[in-house]
Amino acid sequence: MTGNFDLEDMARGRIAVLTSHLIGVTAGYGVPANLEASPVLSQDNLRPPGNLSGRLLVTDSRSGKRYVLEISEEGAVKAVDFKKITSEKDDKGIKLYDPGYLNTAPVRSSISYIDGDEGILRYRGYPIEELAENSTYLEVAYLLLYGNLPSKNQLADWEFTISQHSAVPQGLLDIIQGMPHDAHPMGLLVSAMSTLSVFHPDANPALRGLDLYKSRATRDKQIARILGKVPTIAAAAYLRLAGRPPVLPSNNLSYSENFLYMLDSLGNRSYKPNPRLARAIDILFILHAEHEMNCSTAAARHLSSSGVDVYTALAGAVGALYGPLHGGANEAVLKMLGEIGTIENIPDFIDGVKNRKRKLSGFGHRVYKNYDPRAKVIRKLAEEVFSIVGRDPLIEVAVALEEAALSDDYFINRKLYPNVDFYSGLIYRAMGFPTEFFPVLFAIPRMAGFLAHWRESLDDPDTKIMRPQQVYTGVWLRHYQPLSDRPSSSETEDHWKVSVSNATRRRLSGNGV
Repeated sequence: MTGNFDLEDMARGRIAVLTSHLIGVTAGYGVPANLEASPVLSQDNLRPPGNLSGRLLVTDSRSGKRYVLEISEEGAVKAVDFKKITSEKDDKGIKLYDPGYLNTAPVRSSISYIDGDEGILRYRGYPIEELAENSTYLEVAYLLLYGNLPSKNQLADWEFTISQHSAVPQGLLDIIQGMPHDAHPMGLLVSAMSTLSVFHPDANPALRGLDLYKSRATRDKQIARILGKVPTIAAAAYLRLAGRPPVLPSNNLSYSENFLYMLDSLGNRSYKPNPRLARAIDILFILHAEHEMNCSTAAARHLSSSGVDVYTALAGAVGALYGPLHGGANEAVLKMLGEIGTIENIPDFIDGVKNRKRKLSGFGHRVYKNYDPRAKVIRKLAEEVFSIVGRDPLIEVAVALEEAALSDDYFINRKLYPNVDFYSGLIYRAMGFPTEFFPVLFAIPRMAGFLAHWRESLDDPDTKIMRPQQVYTGVWLRHYQPLSDRPSSSETEDHWKVSVSNATRRRLSGNGV
């Protein structure tokens, strides 16, 4: 980037661009676009790390031996090289103990880049802020999967193909309708993803052979199927909560418009969702589409390394996303804001957090030690949504809490900044989604990231079935004891005992049991 820029002017211009974007959305949604070019100055000035290759010299204090380990251009050392560092004959070599994989890189990937210290997230090199301003979810999905933004013709063909695969087998819809009325929608989504494997045996390597996914056409067909069908499945799960039958998708609407259509049309084929709300959903989908090697993406990679079909692999990924520490974090934010109640209660809440009596949700991240770039976009987006559906009273509490935390040295020193979950729950609640549906709204767009990693892993020559090591801490050796020689149950703890219900006690108290 050339020329001299005033940072304050650039910042004001940046805010103006975001504001204009949120007031008027792209022409593709029937509203005149009002966007201007927006260079991301701080990222333009951030240079890539360069060649970090070299050698690591290790001296084992136990034996006095020295070892040389090669460091790659990316600054990584092969974990397997540590196995050659041994102290004695029975030593199997050093293992790297890393609970939670805090510093373990099982793959090399070109899909997304995160710099947590600088608050940067890029998809294939594109800053997330630029994509959220200018792109659509399906265009971003194409970028993640195939490495570049599509041409006009490629995008048209891509969108048409996805729409042609949006219908879901009737048998699958029947399964969803047969679930309990209060079944959690993420449970339905996990089950549905796994069931798709049964409906598409042509895509199952267990039936068709391990070489099945070497075919590009076969891969692309599964990608189109999943991206097309997941919104339909999610909408059916939502309608199941309301006791309503599923609605067939419309091929005449955009991806996000079609999703809202299936939720709200009540079968009226002439219904069209609000274009500004559809654009808001599209932006949220873009922000949640990919996030490097997170828990659920790692699960997708882990499962697919076994050669299992892509539907089963993604069912496992959705299962990981179901966890409250992953996909359910924004629900915890709403609960926290509800407990705070009013702005006047924030100082007491802050004190409670410092004294470890209260938990601060929506702040901090495993990766980001700066402001989550997605959270910045979502905060602006919230105002756009509120202007249409009404302002959520908790937004004032959220803004005041953010200001209080970001001006307090306790949170600044610990690098606790708002993350993507802090404001997204407020938007979803304002749009009328029940809290149990929030993780589904996370899972729909994340399919693009899952599939991009699945596709990348198939072409990676280093891909191996994942089989981590462990550090064994159990008993070294014991010999089998006959049952008559073992301690009686009164001398040991009953680990297996299950509590008995009153209904069972009633039944057991009767005769003939």
